[in-house]
Amino acid sequence: MRRWPRRVLAAQELCALLMARRLLQGKRDDVEMSLRGILRGFGLKVGKTTPRTFEGRIRELVEGHPMLVRIAEALLAAHTMLTCQLRGLEKTVGETARRCPRTRLLMSTPGVGAIVGLTFVAAVDDPGRFRSSKQVGAHFGLAPRKYQSGEIDVTGRISKIGDGTVRTALYEAANIILAQPVKGSALKRWGLAVAKRAGARKAEVALARKLACVLHRMLVDGTSFAAEPARHPMPVAAA
Repeated sequence: MRRWPRRVLAAQELCALLMARRLLQGKRDDVEMSLRGILRGFGLKVGKTTPRTFEGRIRELVEGHPMLVRIAEALLAAHTMLTCQLRGLEKTVGETARRCPRTRLLMSTPGVGAIVGLTFVAAVDDPGRFRSSKQVGAHFGLAPRKYQSGEIDVTGRISKIGDGTVRTALYEAANIILAQPVKGSALKRWGLAVAKRAGARKAEVALARKLACVLHRMLVDGTSFAAEPARHPMPVAAA
């Protein structure tokens, strides 16, 4: 059996846990969408449901259709099992986040919960491998592409290289910061200023990139997120 260094093993375990959670979530959603699609083919529209009302709505629609009842029962059983297992893994994710000092540190940041915190910690692993916090955004594909030739200097879309799950987690955190009330956050003020100047989509990308820099610096310094800057305003990075 291969012996991994303790830090590497911990990061690998976090990655495996998060991957398993995403897998179960995706399979559950696939079953749900398949059920909706099958019934739609018979003119039966499920419509809007909640996790509590989904099963009852399906049973209501297939009542009186023996073959559809059999199909629905099989897929609902799979949906229930996947949901149960997903809840178990989500509980493990929450417990793991509470036991991880670095994740708890990152969760002091607006928009960063257990999933985002664990995803970032697992992907960065050793923050010392980045010479500068500004490199983290580029490492995860959040830096814009550059094309230079002679007098031509074009800035394109972000590169999207690196770990896509980290990018998605940072996008989600940035979206929460921009969309939900966050009191006393220089990050939100900065993001809204970018949105006003360049649009909501570019603001989300720019804020995700800045968030990667901030979270890495927190890991390096071991400091919690400061809701308000002490004396100097947060420096504005290029969008």
